[in-house]
Amino acid sequence: MAASVDGQRERGAARVVVVIPAYNEAPTIARVVAGCRAHADAVLVVDDGSRDATSAEAERAGARVHRLARNRGKGWALREGIELAADADVLVFIDADGQDDPDEIPLLLRALAPGVDMVIGSRFIGTFEPGAITMINRLGSHALCGVLNALFRTRVTDPFAGFRAIRRAALERCSIRAERYDIEVDVLLALLQVPGGGRVVEIPVRRSPREHGASGLDSVVDGTRILCRILDRRLDAPRAWLGWGR
Repeated sequence: MAASVDGQRERGAARVVVVIPAYNEAPTIARVVAGCRAHADAVLVVDDGSRDATSAEAERAGARVHRLARNRGKGWALREGIELAADADVLVFIDADGQDDPDEIPLLLRALAPGVDMVIGSRFIGTFEPGAITMINRLGSHALCGVLNALFRTRVTDPFAGFRAIRRAALERCSIRAERYDIEVDVLLALLQVPGGGRVVEIPVRRSPREHGASGLDSVVDGTRILCRILDRRLDAPRAWLGWGR
């Protein structure tokens, strides 16, 4: 089943591949994969060294699975998935924990109009269901978002959202560095910094609470890492002017 992007007809439309980085998400991964398969041509799960049955459950649900020998971090897993999904015209990223709704994938794809390079599913202009975000994470996200918008003169509401759709052609213009939870902001800023600038839009989406376990994100450690990534990206222009390169 070919997904529809840019108003193309179903058959012969852009090839859409969903990439799901996953770490110890056996209880939810099958449902997420099944939901994604209904709206994409293929689903690729990158198992980031899980110690549970994540890979087996993902394969049973119909995903292609690439398993890393050890846990490397979300950014590393997502970058592996980008490389492996080389046949995709459009990549959709979604987390494996079931907090994002795969049935909202068509909303992302419809918003990926001609001239748009990436669509972010923003939780902050959408809906957080009760228990979907802690107060410290909400406050931290707002603070980091304010820094990003001030430094890059943007008006993004949710630069850290893991639910998004992006054109492969746009990704190929980006140099992505992140290996952990700073991956989302790294992709965004890399795209905004390509010559001519990439065009990014946001649409409202719904965020549900986790059904099991706890997020591996450390509010202090990963928040600091995200801030450092923002500052590192902001220094790219002076580096290029000085001829330092990266």
